[in-house]
Amino acid sequence: MSTPELPFPTRSEAPLRDEARPGFRTKTIATRLTPGELAEVEATAESAGQSLAEWLRETALHAARQRPADPIELLLAEVWALRYTLLNLFHSKATAESEGTQLLPDSIVKIRDQADAMKLQKAHKILADFLALARANRVEE
Repeated sequence: MSTPELPFPTRSEAPLRDEARPGFRTKTIATRLTPGELAEVEATAESAGQSLAEWLRETALHAARQRPADPIELLLAEVWALRYTLLNLFHSKATAESEGTQLLPDSIVKIRDQADAMKLQKAHKILADFLALARANRVEE
């Protein structure tokens, strides 16, 4: 038994809008390079074992994610790192004393390095959460 053909399409033939395709890369960034710059970028991508597009995307996203968008974010990152460091130092010192040992200098350096590694990511999240809450509160008013 064959399926009857419908006189209208069963799904839209129009392409999906970007918002309807999460996870798909649909945007393009273009730039101009001198022949020497292009050769340098291509050689670097090749030495990393990536295509030029992959290397450029990864490099751009890495830079964008590592750098705070504005001075407020940088300040928030430093405050977060200070809070994280102090709380962890107090906790580690109390733990060491309760065990009858001392807090080693390597432990202090490790805590500092952990704070530095996470501070920009944490500040970005705190700021994004705050702004989302502020927007939601404005909508309710």
